[in-house]
Amino acid sequence: MKDITTAAAVVASAQKITWGRKSEAGVNSSIGALLLVLLSPALVYLNWVTLYCYGGSISAVLSAVRSQGWVALAFHNPLHFSSAAVISYAAWLLWQALLYGYLPGELCFGQRTPGGHLLSYTANGVNAWALTHLLYLTASVLGFLDPAIIAKNWEGLLVAANAYGFVLAIISQLKGYFATSFPGDRKMSGSWIFDFWAGVELNPRFGQYWDFKFFHNGRPGIGAWILIDLSFAAYQYQSIGYVTRSMLVVIILHTIYVVDFFYNESWYTRTIDISHDHFGFMLAWGDTTFLPAFYTLQAQYLAQHPVHLTQVQTLAILAIGLTGYSIFRLANCQRDQFRAKNGQCQVWGAPAKFINCTYRTSDGKEHNSILLTSGWWGFSRHANYLGDLILTWAMCAPCGFKNILPWFYFFYMVLLLNHRAMRDERRCHNKYGKQWEEYCAIVPYRLIPGVY
Repeated sequence: MKDITTAAAVVASAQKITWGRKSEAGVNSSIGALLLVLLSPALVYLNWVTLYCYGGSISAVLSAVRSQGWVALAFHNPLHFSSAAVISYAAWLLWQALLYGYLPGELCFGQRTPGGHLLSYTANGVNAWALTHLLYLTASVLGFLDPAIIAKNWEGLLVAANAYGFVLAIISQLKGYFATSFPGDRKMSGSWIFDFWAGVELNPRFGQYWDFKFFHNGRPGIGAWILIDLSFAAYQYQSIGYVTRSMLVVIILHTIYVVDFFYNESWYTRTIDISHDHFGFMLAWGDTTFLPAFYTLQAQYLAQHPVHLTQVQTLAILAIGLTGYSIFRLANCQRDQFRAKNGQCQVWGAPAKFINCTYRTSDGKEHNSILLTSGWWGFSRHANYLGDLILTWAMCAPCGFKNILPWFYFFYMVLLLNHRAMRDERRCHNKYGKQWEEYCAIVPYRLIPGVY
């Protein structure tokens, strides 16, 4: 009997997997989660009230707060509910759900989960994006649709998206507790507020294929990104009679980023959003509310406060943005090709260098993996994030420096990608152990060699 108990303990120890989301949340984690749930919507409201009620000036908002307080500020400048906006937003969700469920696309697979699952996805996002934008542009040109309709109803749409984000997060938490799709990948921390923020399920699904996280990660928010930009560009045209170069630069750079996302959607199934982050308020509300409100901030700002760039300034900002995008895409393609060919490929004209690693899943099985240590991935551990940040800077630069508000997106991305890099490295250390330490010794810098 003692031998059986000992053996069971050994097996349980072997199957305890620590490289997924944290399994326990202390008081500090719970307080942090509560603050994030409360402050994230407040930040979206702050952006709105600053841009639409105080001329885009943060100093004007702070002056109003000092004179009347936050409560009075919110009371005198509320976001108004609109039944038409709610109906429109519900129709948008339904339209995207239909495209997600029925359009053809590439069958692809994500990374193996801590529970040992290798899930399949249908990557049809580029088809959904193209069809949606074709219909929007056609209806606008033919006069069936006011192209500025989103901009003119932005306040109500923001309220609708915010409400949906909260409802989705609540439903996702309850589903995780009582009707989980993959029990081996469920994480309950003992703190309901931390579970609400970080998520319980890794891959919540309806049936075998309809994936909550994969759908919301791209369709309602990123799928609307350029529509929102174009609508605010149309609003600018209707207001001043032309579209500024600054607005065009923003739309060009945003479009490159969004089309890249959907064109490489199969690749994104192996990124941290899909392979590591559980589906809670952070992703549910973040993808449906924060992303479309925050990532389009430059177009919103320029519609209200046009900035006029010279031709040289326009070309210089575009060149910086395209340089950042090139680093971002080349680094990601390099790693993707390396994985697809299991390390048997050329990287910068030489055979790829890599480390062989092993890891375990909760079913007790051991798996092999490889870590690239040459090319962009020998330059730094997150070279793709460096390119992303350069591109983000270029997205904000057309707004000029009169107001800091449109630069919030850049500051946010600096914090987001640094935090994401740290989370990813903590996960990899838990997953690979000493082999990850060996990798970090070979590639010592996180972002910029010799600096960070």
